[in-house]
Amino acid sequence: MTLDGYGPYQIANRLSQEKIEIPSLHLSHYGEGVNQSKTFKDPYGWGSSTIVNILKKREYLGHTINFKTRKHFKDKKSHYVDENEWVIFEDTHTAIIDSETFENVQRIRSNVKRYPDGWGEAAPLTGLLYCADCGGKMYVHRTNNGKRISQYTCSQYSKVPVGVLCATQHRINESAVLTLVSDMLRAIAEYSRNDRAEFIKAVQETQAEQQASDITRKRKRLAAAQKRAGELEKLICKIYEDNVLGKLPDARYAALDAQYAKEQESLSGEIAGLEKAIAGYEQSRKSAEKFIALVDKYENFDNLTTTMLNEFVEKILVHERDRKGSDETTQEVEIYFNFVGKYIPPHFGEVNLTPEELEAQRKKEERKDKLHQAYLRRKANGTQKRYEDKIRAKKKAEIEAKKAAIRAEDMEKGVFIQAGSLPKKEPQKAPVPDRAAM
Repeated sequence: MTLDGYGPYQIANRLSQEKIEIPSLHLSHYGEGVNQSKTFKDPYGWGSSTIVNILKKREYLGHTINFKTRKHFKDKKSHYVDENEWVIFEDTHTAIIDSETFENVQRIRSNVKRYPDGWGEAAPLTGLLYCADCGGKMYVHRTNNGKRISQYTCSQYSKVPVGVLCATQHRINESAVLTLVSDMLRAIAEYSRNDRAEFIKAVQETQAEQQASDITRKRKRLAAAQKRAGELEKLICKIYEDNVLGKLPDARYAALDAQYAKEQESLSGEIAGLEKAIAGYEQSRKSAEKFIALVDKYENFDNLTTTMLNEFVEKILVHERDRKGSDETTQEVEIYFNFVGKYIPPHFGEVNLTPEELEAQRKKEERKDKLHQAYLRRKANGTQKRYEDKIRAKKKAEIEAKKAAIRAEDMEKGVFIQAGSLPKKEPQKAPVPDRAAM
């Protein structure tokens, strides 16, 4: 359900509506848990926190995980520790979910929340689109232009002061991105089915090119961090001996010990992260086969569901349009797939045009360039701004009228209700306790 775009609160509501027993009641039927003699007020009262705990439980992968908590010496109570300090024993029992689905869900949970829109649907691309220039997340807008056309814009651009964190909106239609992803997946599926060996080889070569420089840098940093960690261990032993022998004052020893311990803790976390990244790089050589298995899972890619998008796509980077102020222009979009990264199948998007078609396209591009240059000149001399100021009020009124019409249609369908139209109720006062009875 998370892959389908539902959040924990929505999942909890659905389980309650379907009369699914809560975990503690379910366990009590089998003589398990700590609530066997408890009387449950609502046997189907699911909470969103329960859903969150289920979604991040690694035990469902077939692992046993120890040392999640540690008693603190001050209050003698158990406190949760960082995940890096857990001890994980893998494959100790039968898994009930595969690792790919689990990792996809963790990625979705860490991204933008998929709240449903006014039509009760979650935006399928939310959490996948990022600005290619500033790296900010892109947010969906449904009716900003007075039409039911979903558009994504950079979240950093709209933060006050507008245009400082990111210079432009990077606006793009949702339909354009979905069409591009669908076409690319269809081309990849056809290529992988025709020649699997060549596809695996091409993907591995692409991965090696993308990750070679990054992994080399990480390996160098890992070696340096491990060397420094060894040096710190020797230094800690040395200052301890000097303190015991009276060569180092207690105050100085305490200051150095705290400094070394802080650096050691920082290095430990960095080393763990680097080792995980390098291990992931070594395992990525088998990822092409996993991607093929995922492609084979679906017969076609004509209608991309939220689940399919989350299974295939890691992230999408959106660049700014080549011509600002032009109705027809090109816009670069980078698609990074799970398992294989940024991969474009051979001959994707190539079109063989006749000499007449090439000439017509050249003339069209020349005309676009002239119009764009004229637009830039109007912006530079202030003519464009004066024109926009002149028509701004009229244009805004037209868009607001279109938005009001859309909202009226939705209200007729019962999609949402305005708070002002609800029946008014008088505020209720809390009962005053009887002092005589007290």
